[in-house]
Amino acid sequence: MASTTSNPLLSTTFHGTQIHPRRNPSALPLFFLTPRRSNTKQIQSLLLPSQNRKPNSENHPNFPSQATLATFLFTALSQTTPQALALDNPTTPPSFSPPMQAEATTPSSSSSPFSQSLLLTAPKTQTPASSDLPEGSQWRYSEFLNAVKKGKVERVRFSKDGTGLQLTAVDGRRASVTVPNDPDLIDILAMNGVDISVSEGDSGNGLFSFIGNLLFPFLAFAGLFFLFRRAQGGPGGPGGLGGPMDFGRSKSKFQEVPETGVTFGDVAGADQAKLELQEVVDFLKNPDKYTALGAKIPKGCLLVGPPGTGKTLLARAVAGEAGVPFFSCAASEFVELFVGVGASRVRDLFEKAKSKAPCIVFIDEIDAVGRQRGAGLGGGNDEREQTINQLLTEMDGFSGNSGVIVLAATNRPDVLDSALLRPGRFDRQVTVDRPDVAGRVKILQVHSRGKALAKDVDFDKISRRTPGFTGADLQNLMNEAAILAARRDLKEISKDEISDALERIIAGPEKKNAVVSEEKKKLVAYHEAGHALVGALMPEYDPVAKISIIPRGQAGGLTFFAPSEERLESGLYSRSYLENQMAVALGGRVAEEVIFGTENVTTGASNDFMQVSRVARQMVERFGFSKKIGQVAVGGPGGNPFLGQQMSSQKDYSMATADVVDSEVRELVEKAYSRATQIITTHIDILHKLAQLLMEKETVDGEEFMSLFIDGRAELYIA
Repeated sequence: MASTTSNPLLSTTFHGTQIHPRRNPSALPLFFLTPRRSNTKQIQSLLLPSQNRKPNSENHPNFPSQATLATFLFTALSQTTPQALALDNPTTPPSFSPPMQAEATTPSSSSSPFSQSLLLTAPKTQTPASSDLPEGSQWRYSEFLNAVKKGKVERVRFSKDGTGLQLTAVDGRRASVTVPNDPDLIDILAMNGVDISVSEGDSGNGLFSFIGNLLFPFLAFAGLFFLFRRAQGGPGGPGGLGGPMDFGRSKSKFQEVPETGVTFGDVAGADQAKLELQEVVDFLKNPDKYTALGAKIPKGCLLVGPPGTGKTLLARAVAGEAGVPFFSCAASEFVELFVGVGASRVRDLFEKAKSKAPCIVFIDEIDAVGRQRGAGLGGGNDEREQTINQLLTEMDGFSGNSGVIVLAATNRPDVLDSALLRPGRFDRQVTVDRPDVAGRVKILQVHSRGKALAKDVDFDKISRRTPGFTGADLQNLMNEAAILAARRDLKEISKDEISDALERIIAGPEKKNAVVSEEKKKLVAYHEAGHALVGALMPEYDPVAKISIIPRGQAGGLTFFAPSEERLESGLYSRSYLENQMAVALGGRVAEEVIFGTENVTTGASNDFMQVSRVARQMVERFGFSKKIGQVAVGGPGGNPFLGQQMSSQKDYSMATADVVDSEVRELVEKAYSRATQIITTHIDILHKLAQLLMEKETVDGEEFMSLFIDGRAELYIA
């Protein structure tokens, strides 16, 4: 190890360089300069003669004193760099030159000849060639091995994981080396006399590890809190509010000048709903017209209707037409894990709305928070009840909400709390029902904008084939037709693509690669022909629109009937129509039995039996179409409406009444089966022709089907 003293002259490290006086007669006696003995006393002891000879200035007047020698050596050594003494070839004596300092190199007139000769032979500062050592603080592994084999590396210090080392070269430089997995490295270092050590790591790691273990729970909690803030509307979240308690603020979207891109002209098929909402918009634009007559603006409008009828679209149209500030949110945003957060968000929403009054607040799917309080399985939810209480207070409470109109939409008005539906909160309930024929035509025209339609597309025919379709259903129909046209590499959308898209929506995608044997194909053809034949010959029943034996979804074949628009809109069905419906449903099984025999019938009529049984039981239990039961409703629907579906019917009648109900249901089914059998056996020729046509073409439309009846001179069934 190199010794270090406070004297800067002794701070240089020297390595063993031997000076031989027999090669340089004027040099000093033999001695070594080593780093472990580079202090004043050691150097002075090297310069003293043996104990037998005690030279001094008195005995040897030409020999310099010890103080003079020490001063000279310190001065000479301080000017000698490690490179001057760390010679590659120790047998070559180093050259001597006078020191650089003026004080030490200028001999006094009184100095002895010995001291003068010593000054003349002082070692010169010489840097040996070290160009073969790599430059920089990071060496490559190959450069490191070459330096070790040449004796240029003095010591190495490995890291704890053994993947790197720190080296100290003979010239004092330090460098780092990335060590690969070399098992011979230690042997190479030992053979070349390199000092090897292993790093013990930082002494502060234990303290840092302790502090890290102590702070980890706090850091984890801070991270979770940050994520919670982002999810609830913190910085960078949906709300972008940025406070530590921002999850209590409303995340509603606000538009000072609403630009929804939707007006009442873009809404079709809901004329009555548009009329009532247009009055609200006109009230906001021309309030004097109504206030002059003492009218007050409605505080709330509730849009009620089945899914897909355009409730949210109407709200967007109101926002685009009114020209007042508009707030929009979903009721589910008020429901949170923590009790009181939903109420806080409701307060924050109405505070913002009152500051922008007059304005409109739209709450979508309000049944998420507006359900009846204190009801439902397991009792009420405190968070939801606090939220609806706050909503009731804000809409019409002690302070009121003048200038704020609340629009809400739901498809479950039956589960809403009665306090929410009273006048003063929701003054109007606007029913957005399924469109009629004329409404569907207008909706099809709206959703056909921007689509290339062929000349054979008739919106009136499409409208009559889509009874019960909502606006969303019709939009999906036109989109599916456009996709089919693109798949077939067509430039226009024809009626065939629209027809195929309609069948895809109703029955599922077509199974073109389905493996169907000729026997099964024949059975399906006769089954569908039986449905169509009975339905066409039943009086006051829906006409046949299309027959297909192409498998779709779970069905092996389909028979499409065009239902009466008037019957669908009114919802009134006669007893004769329901009896005809049961007979048509049983026509497929009857055709299988007549053609293939009772031993070869299949399970294809299972869905038909379910439909027949449901209609017959409703006729007896609910519609009063049974003479034995009379005008009495038995077995009313039971269960909790909050489940979204009816539970099993509760039996509120005796076992004797149940036996009568079962016998009446069986009698209606047997009567329908008898009528279907009579029609098929009477017109068996038409059945064969229709089945053969289906096997050839797989699809028969209504016009081709009616031509068979005209040729066969078929007559309607008369009971």
